[in-house]
Amino acid sequence: MQLFGVIIVTLIAGSVQSAAADHLEPGQGIFKDKTKIETVRTQDSNYQVYLQTIHRNEDGQLLGVTEGMHGFVIPNKVTDHVFDTLMGKKEIVVIDNREYEKIQYIFSPTLVQRTVLLYPIFEEIPIEYEVEEDTLALMKEKIRDYYRWNLHYCATFEGHEYSCIPVFQAFTVVELVTPTDVVTHQWTILRVLN
Repeated sequence: MQLFGVIIVTLIAGSVQSAAADHLEPGQGIFKDKTKIETVRTQDSNYQVYLQTIHRNEDGQLLGVTEGMHGFVIPNKVTDHVFDTLMGKKEIVVIDNREYEKIQYIFSPTLVQRTVLLYPIFEEIPIEYEVEEDTLALMKEKIRDYYRWNLHYCATFEGHEYSCIPVFQAFTVVELVTPTDVVTHQWTILRVLN
């Protein structure tokens, strides 16, 4: 409970937001309004997002593999920036006579990241998770279910204070993950080549 209190205070303090030109015109910025992020379905964007999660127990035994290809992206240049600069080497692929840039990004969220549902691909200011011993003990006892995974970009945005925004989101079937399990994400992201 204390961890969630710390998380809530951190998120509130880090996301106090003022009205700015970013959300005066719908569809033009990162934010819809003072608190909500502008997103579009991947089917309605230049991106296709595929996520494969590999779920293993603490001994490394395979528990399951799930895949998802539905999700959301932020229709903003920050998404292109993440794709172009933070996700690694790109390759050109042709699918159904259409050219795409393709990136594969592998990420394994920690127990704390899974608990607070924050998966940063970039942190302008490194996030320090302070967890008290009794809270850590509670985190290590609880089995949680996951079905939506994100890649967050954490920075200060014009007219807004420090925020972590979910640049890429993907949905998979529900996974029950124990605290000692290891989940590895393999993101495959395609962007239409102009």
